[in-house]
Amino acid sequence: MNPLPCLPCYLNGDYTDLPNAKISVMDRGFIFGDGVYEVVPVYGGHLFRFEQHMDRLDRSLGELRIANPLSRLQWAEIAHQLITAYANFSKERIVDTHQLIYIQITRGVALREHVMPQNITPTVFVLANAMTMPSAAQRSAGVACVTADDFRWEMAHIKSTSLLGAVFARQISFDAGAAETVMFRHGFLSEAAASNVWVVKNGTVIGTPKDHCVLEGIRYGLIEELCRANQIGFELRRVSRDEVFSADEILLSSATKEVLAVTRLDDRAVGCGTPGPVYHKLYAHYQVAIAQAREQKAPTTEPDRIQ
Repeated sequence: MNPLPCLPCYLNGDYTDLPNAKISVMDRGFIFGDGVYEVVPVYGGHLFRFEQHMDRLDRSLGELRIANPLSRLQWAEIAHQLITAYANFSKERIVDTHQLIYIQITRGVALREHVMPQNITPTVFVLANAMTMPSAAQRSAGVACVTADDFRWEMAHIKSTSLLGAVFARQISFDAGAAETVMFRHGFLSEAAASNVWVVKNGTVIGTPKDHCVLEGIRYGLIEELCRANQIGFELRRVSRDEVFSADEILLSSATKEVLAVTRLDDRAVGCGTPGPVYHKLYAHYQVAIAQAREQKAPTTEPDRIQ
C-alpha cells in the first residue's frame, strides 16, 4: 500500500493532513456515493472563477437536497488557509504554485438506508494539491482521444461523487493510450470522461446544450465569454457523431486542461492533424483571463514567505 502524502486538508471543522483525515464507514459518501464535489483551480494563490464554482456547488447540493453547510466567505477562508498550507508543504512561494482545491460534501453519517435521512450533519472535506497541467508537447501537438457510447446515468448535470461511470469511461482511453474518451448518447455528443468537448466548424465553437446529459463545466461560461469578446462564433446545440468526425478542430476543456486541442480521434486526424487557429486564440485569451484575475485581487496571504 502506497502511503498517502501529508497534503493539507480540512475535515469537519479541523485542519489536518491527509493521512490523519478519517471518516466513519457509515458515511453516506462511502456507502452510497451520496455527495457532491467541486474542484477550484488556483493560480499563484488566487482562486479562479470561484463564484462560478460556488454557484455550481449550490446547484448540485440543491439537487441532492443537502443544505450548503458553509457560507461563501467560510469556503474562501478554508481555501486560502489550505493554499498557504500547501505552499508550506511544497516549500514554494504561493505565487509560484498552481494548485487545486478539492471540495467534497456528503449527506453525512447514518445507518444504511436508501431513503435520505433527515437532520444529519453533512461531512465536509477540502484538500489542497498541485495542479497537473498538460505538457508542452501536448500543447504543441494536441492529444489523441477515443470514442465510446455514454453509458452513465442520465443526471450528469449533478457533480456527484458517484463517479464509477466516469472511471470506466476514462479507463477506456487509458487502455488505448489516449488522453480522453469522447462520449455519445443516442448518436449525439455528450462529453468526455472528465472534460467538456467542443467542436469547431468554419470558425465557430459549438458545444452541447446545458441539460441533464452533461455536466456544465465552469469553462462553459468562460469559453463563451472569450468567444464573444474576440469575435469567435459560439453556439450550443445538439452535435451529431458525423459532425464531430468532420470538425475542423476538437477541443477539451476542464479545470486542469484549461482548453486543449484534440488532433486524433479513434486514430483519425482531426482537421489538419495539428492544433488549429481557434484553439490557439482561445488558449492565448484564456491565459489573459488568468492574468487579469490575478491582478484584480491580491492574495490573502503573504506570497513571498513560507511560515
